[in-house]
Amino acid sequence: MEKHKLYIDGQWVEAEEYQELRSPYNQEPVAQIPLANKNHVEQAIKSAQKATKMMKSLSAAERSEILEKVSQIISERKEECALILATENAKPLKAARAEIARTIETYKFAAEEAKRLHGETVPLDAAKGGKNRFGYVKKEPLGVIAAITPFNFPFNLTAHKLGPAFAAGNTVVLKPASQTPLSGFMTAKIFEEAGLPAGALNVVTGRGGVIGDLLVTDPRIKMVTFTGSVPVGLGIKEKAGLKRVTLELGSNAGVIVEDAEDLDAVAARCVEGSFNFSGQVCISVQRIFVNENLFDAFIAKMTTHANNLVIGDPKSDDTDISALINPGETDRIESWIKEAENSGATVAYGGKRVGSAFEPTIIVNGGKNLSISCNEVFGPIVVVNPYKTWDEAIHLVNDSEYGLQAGVYTTNLQKAFDAVERLEVGGVIINDIPSFRVDNMPYGGVKNSGIGKEGIKYSVEEMTESKFVSFKL
Repeated sequence: MEKHKLYIDGQWVEAEEYQELRSPYNQEPVAQIPLANKNHVEQAIKSAQKATKMMKSLSAAERSEILEKVSQIISERKEECALILATENAKPLKAARAEIARTIETYKFAAEEAKRLHGETVPLDAAKGGKNRFGYVKKEPLGVIAAITPFNFPFNLTAHKLGPAFAAGNTVVLKPASQTPLSGFMTAKIFEEAGLPAGALNVVTGRGGVIGDLLVTDPRIKMVTFTGSVPVGLGIKEKAGLKRVTLELGSNAGVIVEDAEDLDAVAARCVEGSFNFSGQVCISVQRIFVNENLFDAFIAKMTTHANNLVIGDPKSDDTDISALINPGETDRIESWIKEAENSGATVAYGGKRVGSAFEPTIIVNGGKNLSISCNEVFGPIVVVNPYKTWDEAIHLVNDSEYGLQAGVYTTNLQKAFDAVERLEVGGVIINDIPSFRVDNMPYGGVKNSGIGKEGIKYSVEEMTESKFVSFKL
């Protein structure tokens, strides 16, 4: 097993304490991971603070070149990166390769956005007291940003934090998820090779309670960008004070199937959105509401497509579904299914564990107060219920404490625009599933799904400060 090191101030640093990282698929040990202590975090913040002047002094072209080089290196090592994912979070190679392809594109978007960072002139003479004055706004980096990333897309969601941060001239202290540190170390190596100034990126791994609190409360950290659970996100918001905060939190994404020209294609797409990476996706399809006239046919088609999914080793090219991130998640999902059955819901397909994995599971007639309906499942479970009227369908999607994205299938243009106006979510996806995301679109939710937007251009806006300048002529 490789014994990894922390990455601080451009150096690979030994830790005093290490922890064994195990494969979620077979629990075999795969690496020794350093556990950062308070002193390591202090060194990381200090080095990031020191590097802010260097990063701010880089030209837009220089920042763009570094990010373009990162994209190129990942492209050259894409299979190695995909295998890291299959090892540390049991992501099937099909999905892992798709994530790496998106990561390459995300850094390309960041490289392009570095060249588009500009302010605007302000017509001061439009005000009575503004005659003979010239004003403009310039964009400046915030400084040190703390990036706390999740296990489910450890390369691409890290890119969504590092890419815009460096495009804007900031520095970063990265805290990867405990189960997915290998992707964080690989990212650091790639940025090192791409010529990022020493100290601009620091990677500290270990216990969230130790590292996270230090990052969130330290006054030298100017922004915290976090993707993860609602309870942790709320804790960050409470402790961050006046820091800038972006929180990408939970979801139980809904889909309305009102009508469709090809119901089989819709069912196939919903199966993909429900069970990709075992449902461990923030915008995984969790609740589907189907017009009662289509309901029986839709369930039959979904079941057929779910039956074609292959459960197995994440390093096999044939595998569609593999292990959940840890055994505790399998236990939780099993208990939620039992709760649903005891309350009168029906398991139309699946419902059983298969080793460290869980079968793709379709549940029908699940009540809105069940755990599988009102909480975030983050597993391979989808609840499908019929509805009678369009207004009922809109209400059912909105009846949630979350609001990240929603999908609507309809051939009626008026209903499509009505859904856009009435659905209480951050993104409405017409004639596709809410799991749709490309990396230059604005992405972020309402209600308990978080605050702030990701998507490179939108993240750059979050990670910069507007400075106003006035000249008296």
